[in-house]
Amino acid sequence: MRFDEFQEYRQRQLGASSSLLDAAETNVYRALAPIRPEPPTDTSTVHRCDLARAWLRRFELPEEWSRHAMVCRGVRHGLGVVFHWLHAAQARLWLPGDVYPVYFELARAAGLAPESYPTLPAPALPRSTADHRPEYLLLANPSRPLGRYLSDAECAAVTSWLRVSPRRRLLIDSVYDLGAPFAAGTRRLLDTGRAVLLHSVTKGWLWPRTFGVVLLGPAEAELAEAFRADPPTSAQLRLADRLLTEHGDVPRQVVDELAARAERLFERLPDEVLGAIPLASRTCPGNYFFPVGIPAETLRRECGVLAMPVGVFGESSWSGSVLTSLADGFGPTSVSRAVSSCPGDRPSGALSVNVVR
Repeated sequence: MRFDEFQEYRQRQLGASSSLLDAAETNVYRALAPIRPEPPTDTSTVHRCDLARAWLRRFELPEEWSRHAMVCRGVRHGLGVVFHWLHAAQARLWLPGDVYPVYFELARAAGLAPESYPTLPAPALPRSTADHRPEYLLLANPSRPLGRYLSDAECAAVTSWLRVSPRRRLLIDSVYDLGAPFAAGTRRLLDTGRAVLLHSVTKGWLWPRTFGVVLLGPAEAELAEAFRADPPTSAQLRLADRLLTEHGDVPRQVVDELAARAERLFERLPDEVLGAIPLASRTCPGNYFFPVGIPAETLRRECGVLAMPVGVFGESSWSGSVLTSLADGFGPTSVSRAVSSCPGDRPSGALSVNVVR
């Protein structure tokens, strides 16, 4: 079921049952709209080099890396530029098959034929033999809908994958990392000298497709001109400057609000469902995706919980589903109550959920 098909299905289900707990909202910008900073009204000039240095300072990275920090319009834009370069280099590309379908859309639009690897219920790196081609593996840290950072063991496995061939490289999508500095695992992978890091103000400041940075590795230095030739607009640069200099606390506010929403979700889940969510996902800062090893249809039919089938995120052989904490019912003004146990038989009237929509 594609994302748009699921959204139609979701609306039908919610319209048919007022007692259904909506754990399938994905629009974080709408849910957290009051937190998003307003754009500036001035027309001052902001230079990309200054923004690159400000970004590096915020994330405690060496300022001398500024010549490798390419300012762009966000992770999508950055990946589009990188993917076109990979096509010209005849590179092999591995994408997480169950994270973000747009990865595949961007890759195919660039002329690539990407291969995939699964991340649910845990990342399983490709085991293919390296050949003469450059080989890039895209990973997200933290990963969605896995809902957590890579573990130490998983970072070690990625490093081992790199060591197999000097032609292997990483693309790290860190858009969901709302902290500063970046997670220890991300810094560890950067220290290999064989990673490209992509980040933006999309999640932390709730401004999608506005401003981002692609931190190039030594092997990608020739990409710099492609980024310099396709910069953000002057208005986007001014907004980015304001976000980084005047609204540096917004990502923390986002983390706090998402943590409160997650707790409201947890309070309303049956014990069996809550217990099926991995602890690392339940405790990851800024997370609002929670994988659970129960099929979405079972959750709806036996628990009164509307979850997202994992197929919404891409191809997957995993039979579980994904819960989110963004619906209005988990907002600051919602009233929550715990629900009864499931799956299995319930006494009549045992499921009592008051969903605010």
